[in-house]
Amino acid sequence: MQPFTTVTGSAAPLLASNIDTDVIMPKQFLKGIDRQGLDRGLFFAVRFLESGAPNPEFILNQAAWSDAAFLVVGPNFGCGSSREHAVWGLKQVGIRALIGTRFAGIFYDNCQRNGVLAIQLSDDQLHQIASVISDTQSATISVNLPEQNIRLADGSVIPFEIDELRKQSLLLGLDAIGTTLQRAGQIREFESRHLTENPWLR
Repeated sequence: MQPFTTVTGSAAPLLASNIDTDVIMPKQFLKGIDRQGLDRGLFFAVRFLESGAPNPEFILNQAAWSDAAFLVVGPNFGCGSSREHAVWGLKQVGIRALIGTRFAGIFYDNCQRNGVLAIQLSDDQLHQIASVISDTQSATISVNLPEQNIRLADGSVIPFEIDELRKQSLLLGLDAIGTTLQRAGQIREFESRHLTENPWLR
């Protein structure tokens, strides 16, 4: 995974409540045997018109946010089914972090395990960010994971909390397997000792 340290980019407001994984990644894009092409499927029903042309009213199709690195989202973002494809699609269009108040549990875990930082803030903090980035002239923010803060274009700095294990995994670009393998020596030591103490397991 790509490590996350400090990332600067535009933040797109997508503040509707309860945007579920069926909206984020529709079922017709789950048929592949690999992760290719999920960028096309992301928000497909609202991102494109029936003709296949980009929907000019959808936030990621607008010039100020077309290359957004962040989404500022409404409550319960990622509810619905547990499809990991939703996170893969977000990554493929360049989304590095989601900023909201509440995320669906499985979706939140999928984000962290795939290198997408999910930041949970208070309602007031989210409203402050949304107010600033909704102006196209101030849509650029910086997310500093080591210092755990978000810097807005108006100079405001908003702190956030994150579990230390998740933080270190994101900083190092490690998924769950990579994080476990950091302790490979300890695992081998335990295995050897355990088999010595319990020889009937060999």
